[in-house]
Amino acid sequence: MSEVRENPEQSRFELETSEGPAVAIYRLRDGNLHIVHTEVPKALEGRGIGSQLVRGVLEIARERGQKVVPRCPFVSAYMKRHPEFNDLAA
Repeated sequence: MSEVRENPEQSRFELETSEGPAVAIYRLRDGNLHIVHTEVPKALEGRGIGSQLVRGVLEIARERGQKVVPRCPFVSAYMKRHPEFNDLAA
């Protein structure tokens, strides 16, 4: 499995998988990273790919000093389950 990388031309982060990319679509507003949608290839749902993707996105946001607004229910739930990312909440 590869690492999460940004694709700014499509306003998304990507994690390559054997079934194609898992993606987290975002919008930048007032310097904050609004994550609006996440998607994992159907064949890989329920295998932790979404969590790996979100963790990677949150780590990138932390490195950049960005705050995160979880507009996607999956991202919101992930952040609630992982309080180590509370400092990123906008």
